[in-house]
Amino acid sequence: MWDELSGAELIRAIADGRFPHLSTVDDHLGQRITGAEPGRIGLGWSPREELCNPGGTVHGGYVAMILDNACCLAGASTCERFMPMLTLNLNVEYLRPVQAGETYTVTGTCVHPGRTRMVSNAAITDSEGRLVAQASASVLPNKAFAR
Repeated sequence: MWDELSGAELIRAIADGRFPHLSTVDDHLGQRITGAEPGRIGLGWSPREELCNPGGTVHGGYVAMILDNACCLAGASTCERFMPMLTLNLNVEYLRPVQAGETYTVTGTCVHPGRTRMVSNAAITDSEGRLVAQASASVLPNKAFAR
């Protein structure tokens, strides 16, 4: 499948269970893929208590991680064949606290699908549709996976 499917198709295959997860990070974060089309991906996110800081909310590093995943997957979804992305920079804006046990929607959009450098945006919304955090990132296809 790796050599046959486009980036978006392989991401959907992961979501459908037809292709193994590429990393155990998804399980650790509580992330699941809910959709993918070229240039846009959706994630469901249910962070667990283990991701909380001493203040009782999800640590900002984990919020950044899920936003980074969404930006990278959005970039990968534009590729003719799936290729993991390397993050060149990530700018995160935290707007509301993230609570463990709640379910959030994460959307990633590739706004510049360049051949060597891509720019993606990601947003986290809560169950009421309120923006919780957002990010922009520059990502680069990891040529180590090129065939």
